[in-house]
Amino acid sequence: MVDWFDRAQELEQRQRDQAIKAQLQQPRPVGPSLTHCQDCDKEIPPARQALGGMTRCVPCQTVHEKSNR
Repeated sequence: MVDWFDRAQELEQRQRDQAIKAQLQQPRPVGPSLTHCQDCDKEIPPARQALGGMTRCVPCQTVHEKSNR
């Protein structure tokens, strides 16, 4: 017998899967990363640079993404 907890979990899982799918469909940056953030000019950590196409440090990227919502 399915109760409302099971339905809530199924709904949550569907929404999570949709959010992940939408995020994965976003275009990923390509090419070489900058060595310093384009916004604050602090050094971008080497591990982040290795991802490729990074132009901002994590704090500045976070602010940028929140402002685009």
